Amino acid sequence: MGAAKRQDTPGSTIVLNRFARHEYHLEDRFEAGLALEGWEVKSLRAGRIQIKDSYVLLKNGEASLLGALITPLPTASTHIHPQPDRTRKLLLHRSELDKLVGAVERKGYTLVPTAMYWKQGRAKIEIALARGKKEHDKRATEKERDWQREKAGLMKKPR
Repeated sequence: MGAAKRQDTPGSTIVLNRFARHEYHLEDRFEAGLALEGWEVKSLRAGRIQIKDSYVLLKNGEASLLGALITPLPTASTHIHPQPDRTRKLLLHRSELDKLVGAVERKGYTLVPTAMYWKQGRAKIEIALARGKKEHDKRATEKERDWQREKAGLMKKPR
C-alpha cells in the first residue's frame, strides 16, 4: 500500500490574518517558531485556530503570542484540561529579538501575527512590525482596492 499523504506539505498555510492588513501598515516581517503542546498541534492540523485578535508581547527578552485562540478537538485526551487562549512562547534568534525590542520600544511599532503555516513539519508564525492606520488611511486603502478591481474589470471587457 502507498504511504498516506500528509496535510502539512511545505509552505501550506494554516491561517491568515487579513484583519492585520486592514488595521495596520505592515513593514518588516519575521518568521518565528511556536512552543506548542501536543493537543495544540492536533488542533492546528485540523485548522482550529483564530489569530485575528492576537498580538505579540516582548517581555524580559522573550516574545509571547497573546490572544490566539486554538480550539481543542473534542477527542483531546481526558487527563488534560486544555486552555484555548493561553500565552504561547515564540522562538526567535537573539538578533531578531533585539531588532524587535528596539523597534517596539523606541519607534512605537506594534507586533502583529499575519500568518501561520507549516514548514518542514513544524508550525511557524509570521509576525510583522506594524503601525496603526488612521481612519482616513483605511478609507484610502479601500478606495484604491476598489479602483484596482474596477480597472481589472474594464480591461477584461471585450470591445
